[in-house]
Amino acid sequence: MTTVEFRTPGALADAEKWTAHNYHPLPVVVAEAEGAWVTDVDGRRYLDFLAGYSALNFGHRHPGLIAAAHAQLDRVTLTSRAFVHDQFAAFCHGLAELCGKELVLPMNTGAEAVETAIKVARKWGYRVKGVADERAEIIVAADNFHGRTTTIVSFSTDPDARADFGPYTPGFVVVPYGDLAAVRAAINPNTVAVLMEPIQGEAGVLVPPAGFLAGVRELCTENNVLMIADEIQSGLGRTGKTFAIEHEDVVPDMYVLGKALGGGIVPVSAVAADRAVLGVLRPGEHGSTFGGNPLACAVGTEVVRLLETGEFQERSARLGARMHAGLEALIGKGVVAVRGRGLWAGVDIDPLLMTGRQACERLAERGVLAKDTHGSTIRLAPPLVVTEEDLDHALAQLAEVLRG
Repeated sequence: MTTVEFRTPGALADAEKWTAHNYHPLPVVVAEAEGAWVTDVDGRRYLDFLAGYSALNFGHRHPGLIAAAHAQLDRVTLTSRAFVHDQFAAFCHGLAELCGKELVLPMNTGAEAVETAIKVARKWGYRVKGVADERAEIIVAADNFHGRTTTIVSFSTDPDARADFGPYTPGFVVVPYGDLAAVRAAINPNTVAVLMEPIQGEAGVLVPPAGFLAGVRELCTENNVLMIADEIQSGLGRTGKTFAIEHEDVVPDMYVLGKALGGGIVPVSAVAADRAVLGVLRPGEHGSTFGGNPLACAVGTEVVRLLETGEFQERSARLGARMHAGLEALIGKGVVAVRGRGLWAGVDIDPLLMTGRQACERLAERGVLAKDTHGSTIRLAPPLVVTEEDLDHALAQLAEVLRG
C-alpha cells in the first residue's frame, strides 16, 4: 500500500518556527488560486470567503489584472517619485474621477493611507482652518480598525492592538460608533476631522444606524471639519456600491482607499480629496519610495476600469441579497444575528455552540475559508466573482457546521 505524505504539517511547522506570532492563521497552506477558489499544497480546494479582507474583491488572478501586471513587468516596475513615469497620471486621473475628487495621493498599504489622511487633516487644520499649533484634534469611533502603526493604535479601543505599544500619540477623541450626539458634543474649535469607517469591518461588520453618516456629514459642514471615510475594506464594490458611504448619499471630504485597489496583486492605497484639502501638501512634507510605482499604477488603473462598468457593484448587490437571505434563514438555528451589506456579512454564532474560531476551523474542514473576530463572530466576504452555486455551497456548509 502506498503511503500518502501530506505537505501541510511540515509547511505549518516551518512557518511557526521562522515567523513572529502576529497572526493566528487557520491550518491551511495555499499554493494556487483562481477566482473564488484556492488550492493548498496537498491539492485540496477551498472556497475563499474572506477574499484577503476585501483585497481580492475581483477574485484571485483576475485575467485583466494579471495581464496589466504582466505587461508592466516587461517595461518598468519602479522609478520612485523622484521622477514621473508614464502610468502615474492615468492612474491618478482615473481614480480621482471615480471618487469625484480633484487630486489623488498614492501610497502602498492601508495604514499608510490612513497616516496620510491624518497628516493632511492636521496640516489643513493649521494652514486653512487656523487651529493653533499642536492643538489639532481628530474624532474617531470606538471599536475602529484603521491599521496597526503606532499613531493608529493610539486611538484603537482594541486591547490586542493597543496594549504595550505606548507611549501613545495624542490628538484623538474617541466616541461611540453610530452615536451622532456624541460626535456633536466632541466637536470643538480645534477639531480638524472626523475619521470613520462607513461600516466597521474588524468590529464584526457593524452597519451604523440609518442617518448617522448623513448626520456626520452635516455636522462637519456646519463646523468646518473634514469628513474622512476609511473605505479600505468597505469600498470598491464590496457593499453593492462603489463606496459604502454612498448608501446614505454622502460624499466625504476625503476617501481613504486600499486593499482591492491593488487587485490582489500588489499593495496599492491612496487618499482622494479636492485641491483645497490635498493641496496643502508641499514637496518634501510626505512621501513613499514605492507609493505610486509603475506596477502599482498599471494594476490600479485596470481596477478603476473594472469599477467604471458597474458590473462588480451590481454583482455584489444582487449576490449579497442572496447571501444575506441565506444567512438570515439560519437565525435561531445556531446564528444569533447577521449584519452587513452586499457581499459582506458579520455572523454572530451562538456562543453556547462554539466560538468563532471553532466555526472557522470546522468550515475549513468542509472546504470554506472564513475569519473569526471578537469571540463568537465570523466574517464572510467572498470575492465579487463568486457564483450563486458557490454561495449556496458555502451557506450549506455553514448550516452543517451549526448542526454539529
